[in-house]
Amino acid sequence: MRALNIEVPDTLVDRWLEWFSPAVQPFLVDSGLAASVTDHSGKVALTDEVRDTYCLYGLASGLRYLWLSEAQFMALPRQTRAALVRAQRTHDRELVPSAKAWESVVGDRVREQGDGYRFVWWRSLLSGCEEEVLRDYIEDGRRASRHDEVPEAVWNSAARVVPDARGLAGAFAESSGPNCFGTVMAATGVANADKVWMLREPFEQWLSEKNRPHGDDAAPGTVLVWRSPDGLVQHAAITVGDGWVLHKPSQGWMSPNKVLTVAECKASSREVGRRLERYTVLR
Repeated sequence: MRALNIEVPDTLVDRWLEWFSPAVQPFLVDSGLAASVTDHSGKVALTDEVRDTYCLYGLASGLRYLWLSEAQFMALPRQTRAALVRAQRTHDRELVPSAKAWESVVGDRVREQGDGYRFVWWRSLLSGCEEEVLRDYIEDGRRASRHDEVPEAVWNSAARVVPDARGLAGAFAESSGPNCFGTVMAATGVANADKVWMLREPFEQWLSEKNRPHGDDAAPGTVLVWRSPDGLVQHAAITVGDGWVLHKPSQGWMSPNKVLTVAECKASSREVGRRLERYTVLR
């Protein structure tokens, strides 16, 4: 499979399917809707990957998770299923696509789940179209990596300052967690920094000890740091030279280490109130 101009190993695609359509799926429900459904799931852990799939970053007041398997979901009255699916849209849970958009790929089953307008992905629906659905999800709203456009001479020149940048570029992490801070640090040679959820504090310490203020966007080894008005670092990227930059947009499993132009990275990282700072890696 190829997504965002990156080759994805089959073993990783198999894990993506588990995270994209878990056997037991979380539904956001209020007390009224919860009372109409028998909860058979018991305690189910919300993994980092499932959290990122559905963008479940904290429960709003009055809501809870209802965990249902496909068999449990489909055993409910159609009216209840429709209410559950509509509630996910209301409460901003992700992956509640339009039936019309996928009917030609999946068939009439997408209209049979609930009210016929929206549905949720179950593994049975993905049979035979797994890669098409996953690719659409991964690529929706995301820029493709341009690592294969970087000239050989640029990579060779960058190796002195960011020795591991080339190996990181154009690759998906093995799970959710690895983030932009760790990717930047790993590009400069910090062992295993790209394998963990790097917190602000160790990143700020590395920034202070291993870098100096200011930098040149055209040169390799310039760390771009975006801070919110309160001064907290929100995102980081690192240049590889000749106007190219390496960054990981988020900690989600669907977010790869990608190469963009500096201009593209700035555009995708821009938010109201953020300020951009530059540092240069010390060598």
